[in-house]
Amino acid sequence: MITLNGQPIISGDLPGLIVVGSGLLLVLIVLLQTLRATTRAARMVAPMQAQIGQLGANIQALSDGQHHLSGGLHHVSEAQASAQARMLTLMEQRLAEVSRGMTETLHGTATRTARSLGDLQQRLETIDKAQANIEKLSGNVLGLQDILSNKQTRGAFGEIQLHDIVLKALPSDAYTMQATLSNGRRADCLVHLPNPPGPIVIDSKFPLEAYESLRRAENQSQQIEAQRMMRIAVRSHIKAISERYILEGETADGALMFLPSEAVYAELHANFPELVRDGFTAKVWIVSPTTCMATLNTMRAVLKDARMREQAGAIRKELAALYADVDRLGTRVESLDRHFGQAAKDIEDIKISADKAGKRARRLDNFDFEELAPDAPSRVVPLKPLI
Repeated sequence: MITLNGQPIISGDLPGLIVVGSGLLLVLIVLLQTLRATTRAARMVAPMQAQIGQLGANIQALSDGQHHLSGGLHHVSEAQASAQARMLTLMEQRLAEVSRGMTETLHGTATRTARSLGDLQQRLETIDKAQANIEKLSGNVLGLQDILSNKQTRGAFGEIQLHDIVLKALPSDAYTMQATLSNGRRADCLVHLPNPPGPIVIDSKFPLEAYESLRRAENQSQQIEAQRMMRIAVRSHIKAISERYILEGETADGALMFLPSEAVYAELHANFPELVRDGFTAKVWIVSPTTCMATLNTMRAVLKDARMREQAGAIRKELAALYADVDRLGTRVESLDRHFGQAAKDIEDIKISADKAGKRARRLDNFDFEELAPDAPSRVVPLKPLI
């Protein structure tokens, strides 16, 4: 029998003991393995606990990061919302400015377009008026060509133009249109200038055919022929005027040949100076509408001077009467001045008398009765009592 602490634990025979021992051994082995497994499990639990702690720290860090990330996302969301709001505000302002600018631009464009259309309308109206004037002028040019194509009508045209110029430059009693001279010739205009130089004749001539031939000349031979025709025409006019309208003792010793065309006048002075000299020699001065007006204005000054000389006697008489009137006026002014002087002296005497009277009145006003002496004889007459 086997006892443990005085207590029997195994009794019986050996085989039973062996079995018991084997069982105990087996239990012991199991306990050892269990202890070894527990130790190994404890050794394995420590790293696992460390890993779990690290994992917890990581999870905490991850949680903190997630928290910070959530706050950052919140700030980002707020910033994005604020940025979107500002962007929307800026976009609205920009759209408003663009809309306003487009409205102003469209309004200005519409205004400019309307103004341009108005100007275009006015220009079209001006063009229409100009077209009408051109058509009218074309008709007038055609009519003028018809007039100038005939010698008689051309002569009448020159006479009418001369009459208009003379009418504007001279008084009506200083000239005579279509005046008949003593030789029976009729002058287009006779200006009544005093002697000297005496009445002077203005005759209208228009060498149109020669001038047009000169303008239409296409080669040298045609030009030479046209120049010859021009010289012949102008010289014949100069000779006719010199022989018909320069009469000794009746007219001036010269006359004027009126060319109703500035172009013909310019052509003569530019390319035919010998014709102008021939006119000077024959005392026939060639004038155009412009130079004729200047010459007539000079004649008007001569007429005015002559009329002033004619009226010199009457002017002297009127001046003498004016001098007498002025002398008489001076005498009357002197008389009036004497009257004014006497009146002033009387007024001064009146002022002196008034001053004296005023002084006496002031002395009476300041007179004191108590200052009289008591023994002074009284000059007051006593009053008698009434009965």
